[in-house]
Amino acid sequence: MFAILKKEINAFFASSIGYLVIAIFLILNGLFLWLFIGEFNILDNGFADLSSFFLLAPWILLFLIPAVTMRSFSDEKKQGTLELLVTKPISLFKIVLGKYLGAFILIILALLPTLLYVYTVYQLGNPVGNIDFGSTFGSYIGLLFLAAAYTAIGVFASSLTDNQIVAFISAVFLCFFFYIGLEGIADFVSSSFIDQLGMSAHYKSISRGVIDTRDLLYFISIILVFLVFTVRFITTQPFHKKELTTLVLLPLGLLVLNIFTHNFYERFDLTKDQRYTLSQASRSIIESVESPIIIDVFLDGSNLPSEFRRLQTETRQLLEEFKSENSQIYFNFINPLEDDKTREQSIQALNERGLKPMQVTVQDAGKSSQEVIFPWALASYNEVTIKIPLIKNKIGADVQELASNSIQHLEYAFADGLSKLVNPKRRKIAILKGNNQLKDAQIFDFAKTIKDYYYIAAFTLDSVQSTPQKTLDDLKSYDLIISAKPTEAFTEAEKLVLDQFTMSGGKSLWLLDRVVIEQDSLFNAEGKNIAVARDLNLTDFFFKYGVRINPVLINDLYSAPITLATGDGSQSQFQQLPWFYSPLVTATSKHPIVNNLNLIKFDFANQIDTLKNDIQKTVLLQSSILTKIDGTPREVSLAMTNEEPDPNKYVNGPQNLAVLLEGDFTSVYHNRVKPFHVADIKNTSIPTKMIVIADGDVIKNDVGRNGPLELGFDRWTGQEYGNKDFLLNAVNYLLDDSGLINIRSKDISLAFLDYQKVADEKTKWQIINMVLPLVFLAVFGLLFNFLRKRKYAR
Repeated sequence: MFAILKKEINAFFASSIGYLVIAIFLILNGLFLWLFIGEFNILDNGFADLSSFFLLAPWILLFLIPAVTMRSFSDEKKQGTLELLVTKPISLFKIVLGKYLGAFILIILALLPTLLYVYTVYQLGNPVGNIDFGSTFGSYIGLLFLAAAYTAIGVFASSLTDNQIVAFISAVFLCFFFYIGLEGIADFVSSSFIDQLGMSAHYKSISRGVIDTRDLLYFISIILVFLVFTVRFITTQPFHKKELTTLVLLPLGLLVLNIFTHNFYERFDLTKDQRYTLSQASRSIIESVESPIIIDVFLDGSNLPSEFRRLQTETRQLLEEFKSENSQIYFNFINPLEDDKTREQSIQALNERGLKPMQVTVQDAGKSSQEVIFPWALASYNEVTIKIPLIKNKIGADVQELASNSIQHLEYAFADGLSKLVNPKRRKIAILKGNNQLKDAQIFDFAKTIKDYYYIAAFTLDSVQSTPQKTLDDLKSYDLIISAKPTEAFTEAEKLVLDQFTMSGGKSLWLLDRVVIEQDSLFNAEGKNIAVARDLNLTDFFFKYGVRINPVLINDLYSAPITLATGDGSQSQFQQLPWFYSPLVTATSKHPIVNNLNLIKFDFANQIDTLKNDIQKTVLLQSSILTKIDGTPREVSLAMTNEEPDPNKYVNGPQNLAVLLEGDFTSVYHNRVKPFHVADIKNTSIPTKMIVIADGDVIKNDVGRNGPLELGFDRWTGQEYGNKDFLLNAVNYLLDDSGLINIRSKDISLAFLDYQKVADEKTKWQIINMVLPLVFLAVFGLLFNFLRKRKYAR
């Protein structure tokens, strides 16, 4: 066998055809990956990975490998040496295996120069070395298995004829049929079973860096089947029925084995961030689904920027992971603007469904153009449809950061959407009333949002005066309470009810203002007002739990503007002016509540102290480092917008604005006189959670002429802040029993090339990747022929 293998390699490199085939392979890769403008160009795409190469290589190998294998047996048949070969004292299978391994080693030698691409991406990464070696290694494994299957098909095709051209065409056809043809048939008949018979489905998984034993078994089965077929077609013996049985039973047996082991497998995600491994929460959402979930993704089109093409690819791969967990999930990618005749109608129809379009800049041949895309998906289940956003906006983010944020958010977005469809509502939320909290219209958008997840109802504490025990018992039927900016003090009886709700394991979200001041109160003739402390009679309440909200104002240089009318009469116009009492908060914590959030806007925020006790405290949000604490009472004037701030006064550093409390709480009324008798009073709670936010306006949406606006949307600047996402995450975390919120802490980041370095050194790396592989090939050829001539000259 080894003699045959050696003979094959010698014969290949002894002729110029061998070097020509490999050179063509390297030249084509170099042109598409480094020189030609297009979706395969690594330098233009800007991503520090080789996904373009692993997408392109199967198509080039589809022609390269048949060119390598076409002479394996067809040449032996044409020269009449096959009969002599099969009479040698060696089994037919070893003859075939020797030919096969010889050709396969040649393919490996052709792939070796492509390791230079890995080095190039390594050097151009931002920073240097920013490449996922685990994913790249796994992708090469996938490419080798695909090449091994192509080689087995090519060797088989060469055994069918004594004409090398016919062998080449037959091998190309068979490779094409198994790689993409079966996938096309599967799409036409909507059969996932047929799709799994094709190579593409299995190669796509491994080419991402995910090693699945089912994919390896598939490729090994393909290789074995075609090698056994080749053995039969090179024999000179007449065909027997017993052999027919073997040739039929072998593929059928391997097919049964692949089907049987479909549910018994090991899977190894070699990517450094485990991006292609679904979280347990995601799997638990869909594992019991027994009727179809249809997902239509509108992020499709041929003219997408590279970052959005990557988002499209990651979306497809994520949905394939969901589908592999449950075959009842079906997805389609749709370009709603493909038909120019219905373009406007499609845009209007999608807008009416709440799917807002997005304008992106497309660079083509040095020219920029604006394209409209719809980065949304619609998921339908049992006649219910919900929308799923694919874009995770962040104010001030560039395209790279936008792509990274969106890809990191993908699994949560789909898991959250599918959870809404699949899981019935179970938890109950009480929106507290009775202490002059925000009006319904002012929290309308957030209430509408959480209504998709939970049962919500208004709950007043007024009945404490007459029936305190009943009020407490009624409140205990809820899982969470939300108190949105109360402005009237709580009585001791109300506080005891709230305390015992917490002791019983109830969760709570508090949004409190300890200072009386509103932006609207400044719009008077003088343009100013006095900010004074607000007494809610809750100081001892939160002090016992471990926090204190101080009646001060956070004055932060990193803040949102205020919109004021300037000028007189018809000359007046609206301007956005600096307003340092509206801090814009960037979440720096990796806690799942605040991870990967847009900027969060506060208005007249206060400061929170954390106190020592046994409760675990997590600071979720802080002001910027350029913060000044303003005490009260004090005058607040719109004249601030015209004054240049003195940075030397902003030295108080980051101040706590939102804190999460978790643990076993001690009752505020432990060893204290109770305002009323409580049946089964508790002095220590079971493990529970509470979030305290030192600003009631975080949850407040604006109300326009046509009703409430979206929470976080600034109608004057058009900016969308992350308030709604933050509060929704907070509620989900407080009530989450499926671990869904923990998906947000999964850290997935894209590796980008250094754009400046690429621009400065583009020509150098193009020459290196085009020329150096050919130099390696030439040096190898010269060395090989020198050693060969030296050997036979003896």
